[in-house]
Amino acid sequence: MIVSRRVLLAGAASLSLSACMGGGIRATPPRAASTAMRPEPNAAFDAWVDAYAGRARAAGIAPQVVDRALAGAGFLPDVIARDRRQTEFTRTLEDYLNIAASAERIAAGRAALSRHGVTLRAIEARYGVPAEVLTAIWGLESRYGTEKGDIPAVSALATLAFDGRRGAFFESQLTAALRILERGDTSYANLRGSWAGAMGHTQFIPTTYQSYAVDFTGDGRRDIWADDPTDALASAANYLSRMGWQTGQPWGQEVFLPSGFNAGLAGRGSTRSDWAAMGVRAASGSWAGLPASLILPDGPNGPAFLVYRNFSVILRYNNSELYGLGIGHLSDRLRGLGPIQGNFQPDANGLRLGDRQELQRLLTRAGFDTQGDDGVIGPNSEAAIRAYQAARGMPVTGRPSRALLEGLRRGA
Repeated sequence: MIVSRRVLLAGAASLSLSACMGGGIRATPPRAASTAMRPEPNAAFDAWVDAYAGRARAAGIAPQVVDRALAGAGFLPDVIARDRRQTEFTRTLEDYLNIAASAERIAAGRAALSRHGVTLRAIEARYGVPAEVLTAIWGLESRYGTEKGDIPAVSALATLAFDGRRGAFFESQLTAALRILERGDTSYANLRGSWAGAMGHTQFIPTTYQSYAVDFTGDGRRDIWADDPTDALASAANYLSRMGWQTGQPWGQEVFLPSGFNAGLAGRGSTRSDWAAMGVRAASGSWAGLPASLILPDGPNGPAFLVYRNFSVILRYNNSELYGLGIGHLSDRLRGLGPIQGNFQPDANGLRLGDRQELQRLLTRAGFDTQGDDGVIGPNSEAAIRAYQAARGMPVTGRPSRALLEGLRRGA
C-alpha cells in the first residue's frame, strides 16, 4: 500500500514505500541515530501496548513472538514530532534535482553499479527493470545502503499507532512487522529502519514487504536489511514489475517547447503521440516514439519533460512528480547522460540555487555559520539568517530574500 505524500529531501526523513506521508528525497537526508530516539515512560502507551498484544494474538501471531517483540517496545516522542513536521521542507525542482542527482550521489551510484553490476543485471534480466533505475531508487532511499535507518521498528510503529493520527494504518504496519519476525526473515534486534517504519536498502514498509519482498539469494530469507543489498534490490524490482513496469521503455525525457506553446496541454491527465508535430523537440535529439504526457514542474518557462508509462510506475513507489523526476534523472546520469538543459526558475523568494549558495557563503563569512552552502535553506540557514537580522536590527524573519543577499554583498 502506498499513500500519496509530498516529497521531502534534505531536511526531513525520506519515506517512500515507507512513509505514506507528505521525499526526499527521500528525499535523502541523514537519518537520526537511534541514540536520539530515547524511549520515555508513558503509562497510556503501556496500556495501549497491552491491549494491542491481545489483538495481535487474536490475529494469529504466535504468542511468544508477540510477547518478545512488545517486551522491548518503548514510547518514542521524537517519532511523533517528526510525523508532525514532515512537510516542513519542500523543495523547488532545482533544489530537488540538485540533491537527488548531486555529483556525490552520481559518483557513489556509479561505484555501486560497478560493484554490484553482476547482481543488478541478473535482477534486471528477471524482472525487466533497468539496473540504473534500481540503483537510483537505492540511492534516494538509503544513499546506497549507508542510511537505512537505525530506529527500532516495533517501537516506532507502536508509537505512531498509539498516537492515533493514522492509528489504524500504523497498527496494520506493526502487525505486519510482527509477522516478519514470526517468519524469521530477520532478527528482533535487526528490525530497524526510519522513524516511520520504512526498512532496509530500499525502505519498504512492513505491508509492502509482506506482499513484494523476494528471496533472490535463495537462502530462505527475504533479507532487505543485510549488508548484501541483493534481496532488497530484487524486492524493489519485483514491486515495480508488479506495478506494471514496461521492459525496454524509458521513464521519460527532457524536451524543449516551441515559442508560444500552449502550456494548458501539460499535465499527466493528457496523453498523446503528436508532440513532435506540435514543435516539441527532444533535448537528447531522439524520440522514444511512445504516447506521453507533458509535465512542467517548474512552470511554463522551466525545464519540460515528456513522461511515459514507466514514470507512473515509479510514482507507485512514491506518489510525487519530483520524486519520479529525481529517480528518472539520476538513473539517466548513471547511464552517462548529461544534466538538465532547461532553465530553472527562481524560487518564491526570487532566488536561484546559485543565489542561495552565495547567501549561505556570505552569511558564514560574516560570522553566521549556515553549516554548508548547498543552496538548501533549512534550519541551519534559517537560524543564521535570524541571528544576522537580529544583530543588524532588522525584522527577524529567518527567510532569505533578494534584499538580504544584496545587503550581504555590500557588507551591510
